[in-house]
Amino acid sequence: MRTGMRLVSPAQRRARLAVRHHLAPAARAGSVAGAVAGMIALHGTDPASVYLAAWARTGSADKADVEHALYTERALVRMLGMRRTVFVVPAALVPVIQASCTDQIAERLRRQLTQVVQGAGIAPDAATWLKDVGEATVRALAARGSATGAELAREEPRLRTQIVDAADNPYGGSVNLTSRLLTLLSAEGLIVRGRPRGGWTSTQFAWSAAGARAELSAAEARAELARRWLFAFGPAPVSDLQWWTGWTAGQVKQTLARLQVTEVDLGGATGIMLTADKPALDEAAAVPPWPALLPALDPTAMGWRDRAWYVGDHAQALFDRSGNIGPTAWWDGRIVGGWAQRKDGEIVVRLLEDTGAEAAAAIADEAQRLRAWIGSGRVTPRFRTPLERELTEEQARLSRSTAVFADNAYIAQPGKNKSMVTFIIVLIIIGLIAGLIARLLLPGRDSLGILGTIVLGIVGSFIGGFLQNLIEYHHVSIHSFNTVGIIGSIIGAFVLLLLLRVTGMEPGRRRRR
Repeated sequence: MRTGMRLVSPAQRRARLAVRHHLAPAARAGSVAGAVAGMIALHGTDPASVYLAAWARTGSADKADVEHALYTERALVRMLGMRRTVFVVPAALVPVIQASCTDQIAERLRRQLTQVVQGAGIAPDAATWLKDVGEATVRALAARGSATGAELAREEPRLRTQIVDAADNPYGGSVNLTSRLLTLLSAEGLIVRGRPRGGWTSTQFAWSAAGARAELSAAEARAELARRWLFAFGPAPVSDLQWWTGWTAGQVKQTLARLQVTEVDLGGATGIMLTADKPALDEAAAVPPWPALLPALDPTAMGWRDRAWYVGDHAQALFDRSGNIGPTAWWDGRIVGGWAQRKDGEIVVRLLEDTGAEAAAAIADEAQRLRAWIGSGRVTPRFRTPLERELTEEQARLSRSTAVFADNAYIAQPGKNKSMVTFIIVLIIIGLIAGLIARLLLPGRDSLGILGTIVLGIVGSFIGGFLQNLIEYHHVSIHSFNTVGIIGSIIGAFVLLLLLRVTGMEPGRRRRR
């Protein structure tokens, strides 16, 4: 690393994040479109995340505001973009993302689909046949104005042609051509996703023909996208920019040569930022500590490849095995926990570190606001993560709509005492039932008594929770120890009793000398 480089601390990066990502209350965007523009794009793979991410950055936008921007005003467009991922982007940025990322993805998709059609023996000239079906589909869509895939398949029967999708994967099999071809046509910028055929969490979208777009060269588009990313996410290592865009190392190098960037020291690692943006480091005003509850796949949480400066040691609990992050709880620019919504609508937050009373109270208030905003809706992330699963599967422990945990300890919430008494009573009953059944399944002479039987069942419940997490997530952590339902408790109690018998530590049994 060169000497004399400007040092940019994690605290400075977090302060910029608070303002430029519209997460600090004083920096929130005035509109949904403004919030999206500040982030470049919102992850659109999980439809609910778009709404929740917009709400977190405006503080006041409701679901109707997001729908208006997407489907009435059309200020936002859902499209395939960086890393072959669906994003919601400002309409003005569609040509930039199309030329810089999506055109290259579309070429790969057409090549792959042509090979699938060729391999299935559908037509002697697979490329020509696929091109003809695609053009006929676009014409049918233009005539209808808007249609679902099923409606288009009735207009163009060749869309119902059977192909083998994902043949190398367990979930692969024979499917209609419809979904693959519509995805390809959208990647080529010929059609766009429209209003969903359901509520705000629906994944079933109608399609419409795309309008004319401005033409940009790939080099120009990449330079503009990189400039916007550096403004919103910089300073950051070059590797973060390459990961976020999905470009090759050569494309990143050529793109940065078109921009004026400055190297900075990110605490031992070299980062880059826009040269014109460097004075803003000195001009940044202090930002009061702020809470946030961000959805799964939020663009801030997924904005960098190197995440240690804001995730800390919590990655194992918050990410799935494919690298998708679940819902997160933030305090002052760092992830300090996660949240989930249970089936009864309750919002539950678990803090993964000691944040102090002020942070816990602020996050609890944010959870109450989120619960009120969601209303009767239900939010289940498309990609489930260890902590989110734990929180949704735990028994409802509190009587109010919001609960905040810090390593399984409740943090000052109304109704806590009443809820704790209820939880303890339920735990004792489950412990007694699980303990009795375990002793019936593994009879023997012992002097456990009622109290010992209850303890056997309660400890067995935690052992069952540990085994469940080990089987599901293939890792062991502090979050693996939690209670489970009656079946898991019985299994855990049985395992514990068996171990006690094998080791000779069962109460009432003397060891041989």
